[in-house]
Amino acid sequence: MLFYFILFIITFFGVIGYFRLADKYNIIDKPNERSSHSSITIRGGGVAYLIAGLVFGFYNGFAMPWFWLGFVIIATLSFVDDVKTLSSKFRLPLQFLAVLLLVYQGLASETPVWIWGVAIILATGIINAYNFMDGVNGITAGYSLVVLLSLLLINQSIVFIDDQFIVTFIIADVVFGFFNFRKKAKCFAGDVGSVSIAFVIVFLLLKLIMLSGNIFYILLLSVYGVDSVLTIIYRLRKRENIFEAHRSHLYQWLVNPGPFSHLQITGIYMIVQAAISLGIYLLADANAEVQILYALVTLGFLAVMYISIKRDYKRKYGLV
Repeated sequence: MLFYFILFIITFFGVIGYFRLADKYNIIDKPNERSSHSSITIRGGGVAYLIAGLVFGFYNGFAMPWFWLGFVIIATLSFVDDVKTLSSKFRLPLQFLAVLLLVYQGLASETPVWIWGVAIILATGIINAYNFMDGVNGITAGYSLVVLLSLLLINQSIVFIDDQFIVTFIIADVVFGFFNFRKKAKCFAGDVGSVSIAFVIVFLLLKLIMLSGNIFYILLLSVYGVDSVLTIIYRLRKRENIFEAHRSHLYQWLVNPGPFSHLQITGIYMIVQAAISLGIYLLADANAEVQILYALVTLGFLAVMYISIKRDYKRKYGLV
C-alpha cells in the first residue's frame, strides 16, 4: 500500500508540474473540425500514464524490458508529437518498432509467424483506434478504467501478470481522470495519454489471450471496437480519407449535434462496456459455443444500435 500511495503522490504532482510547463510553452489543444469541445485546453495531461509507468518500472527493475522499451518509445514519441507535430516519416517507423517490441514481449518464442503478423496488425489498429476515440471529456479515462478493472478482476482467476502492474495504471488513470472527467476539463489526454494507455491495454490483452488461448477476451474492447470499425466503414462508403480529422464517430454525433453532454456519453460507454465485461467474466469457463454466441449477440446488438442511432440522427439533424 505504501508503494501505491507514493505512486499516487508522484503522479499527481507530476501532472500538476506538467501543467505549469504546458502553460509556459503553450502546449494547448485548439478546437478543430474533429473536436467536440469549444475552448482552448491544456493538451497532454495523459502524461500521468508515462509518469506512473516509469515509477513502477524503476520499482520493478523493468522486469519486462522489451515492453518497457516500447512503452517509453511510443509514449515519448506521442508526447513530442503533442508538443510539435512530427513528420510521419519519423513517427511511423518508431511506432512500428514500439509495437514490435510489445508483441515480442507478449508472445512466446515458438509462436507461429502468422500469429506474429496478426498480433502486430491488431495491436497497431487498436492503438490507433483508441487514439481516435479520445474526443470527449472523460472518455479515455472512464473507458480505460472499466477495461483495467475488468482485467484486474480476471487476473484473480487467470494470473497473466502481476496485479501491481495493472493497479499502477489504474492509479495513473484516476489521476488523469481527476483533471479530465469534468464538465470543463482541466486538460485533455493528448496522444501521450490515449496512445500510452492503449499500448498498455493491448499488452495486457495479448498476455491474457496467449495464456488462456482464448480470443474471447478481445470483447473487453467491444464498445470501442464497434464504434471504430463501423465508423471506418461509414467513412469509406463516403469516400473520405480515414486518416484525416473528422466527427463521424457515434459518440461525437451523440454530443454534437445530439442532446447529450460529454460526461453522459462517457458514462453510457462505461456502463455498456462494464456490463459486457461482466458477462465475459461470468462466461470465462463456458464452452466455445456459448462464448461464440455471446460474442455474436454482443457485437450484433452494438452494431444494430450504432446503425439505428445514426440513421435516426441523419433524419433528425440532416446529417450525411
